[in-house]
Amino acid sequence: MSQDAWAEPLDGDRPRTKTRIESRSIDYVPLAERKGKAWHLWPVWFTGDANLATIAAGAIGVSLGGNLLWSAIAVVLGNVLGTFFMAFHSSQGPQLGLPQMIQSRPQFGYMGALLVWVVALVTYIGYNSFNQLMAGQTAHHLLGTEPHVSYVVFTLASLALAIFGYDLIHKAQRWLAFALLVVLTLFSVGICVKVQFPAGQLSFAGFKSTPFLVQLFAAAAYQLSWSIYVSDYSRYLPPTTGVRSTFWWTFLGALIGGVWMMLVGTAAAALNAQIEITDAVQRAGDAIFPGFGAITLLLALLGLLAITGLNFYGASLTLLSIADSFRPLKSSALKRVLSLVIVACVATALAFSATDNFMGKFGDFLGILGYLFTPWTAINLVDFFIVRHSHYSVREIFNPRGIYGRWSWRGLSAYAVGFVAMIPFFKTELYMGPVARALDGADVAMLVGLPVSGLVYLWACRSLDIEKERRFVRDADRGLN
Repeated sequence: MSQDAWAEPLDGDRPRTKTRIESRSIDYVPLAERKGKAWHLWPVWFTGDANLATIAAGAIGVSLGGNLLWSAIAVVLGNVLGTFFMAFHSSQGPQLGLPQMIQSRPQFGYMGALLVWVVALVTYIGYNSFNQLMAGQTAHHLLGTEPHVSYVVFTLASLALAIFGYDLIHKAQRWLAFALLVVLTLFSVGICVKVQFPAGQLSFAGFKSTPFLVQLFAAAAYQLSWSIYVSDYSRYLPPTTGVRSTFWWTFLGALIGGVWMMLVGTAAAALNAQIEITDAVQRAGDAIFPGFGAITLLLALLGLLAITGLNFYGASLTLLSIADSFRPLKSSALKRVLSLVIVACVATALAFSATDNFMGKFGDFLGILGYLFTPWTAINLVDFFIVRHSHYSVREIFNPRGIYGRWSWRGLSAYAVGFVAMIPFFKTELYMGPVARALDGADVAMLVGLPVSGLVYLWACRSLDIEKERRFVRDADRGLN
């Protein structure tokens, strides 16, 4: 009998039994359990991007003094840039049947992949701490609840979604997508028809390079940050699912959801630049018709809850990947739940200890994510599409003494060179590189890190005997399914 994502993995000749929660984690998804269609990815990533954190990301340019028109252009361009790379990662899921982060071992080595996994884990926890802050602020605004209580309730709800896993996440995202489409359409039409923006907000003459570039690369980094788990939600698709269809359904879902929701934040901030983003969104919505602001915030809060569940899900897989590097693990529901509880507790502790200046810290956080994941995304995609052409051994990925080695100098060196090449272009509160200073604080590090990392890795892989490796891969994975 064919089982789906709710099935226990095989244990010798023991039959599989159904459980209420997904028990697969970092292990391979056999062909008998593959299901779904490429279009199912559209609602996952449309809803994933249509949330309160995305609204906040869209308000960064205006908060730095940019106007609505140029901030909106930066939002669109940044989303196109970041989503383009992110969507290519999605196509890796059906081909390999593995979560995203475990796929880094062929590029960085069995132990070397810890570098990107630790960074990914920090990213998940950091994002969810910001999400909890946003949720607490919004719940207090709408319901008058105490923020710390909201953190706990919000975390428990998103944790439940992550515990049930892949199927429930897909279903929840699909239903939320319908509601969000209706609300976003009403908001957009209402803003265009009923709201008058302050003078200068729609002027081409209001261009300021620093707010424009900060907004552009914040939007790009925001979308690029999904790359660390995007194939987690495509890995149950059949391997016959085309790379092109996987790419486009992911790209269009994330791009439309990201641009649309960021523009809600951009418009709300342009109308009410001096107040908190949740207050600004509610006032913008109420200007369309009374009470619509609260409806908009409520749907965005539900979207935030869903994406926080996705983040917890990805964080648990990453934590298990880290643990597997030191002691090989057998996947089980219990291990996945325990890892979820750990990351949820850490994220909630950070939210409880947070201070003010949310927008400033969120912008810096997105910038740092861009620095950390730009080299990884270039190396991972070059390896998958150009060097190895999607030919990997699943068994060797989990072999501590396998063909990919414990430490791969190619990936680690390319990452280091790409990261160092970006340093003169960095712009954060703690450090501003000389090139960023010369550009009046503009940050274009991503445009440097992507080609440098990718080209160095491609050069380093010239010594690989790909044909020999491919023959070994075929033998190693014979009988995998």
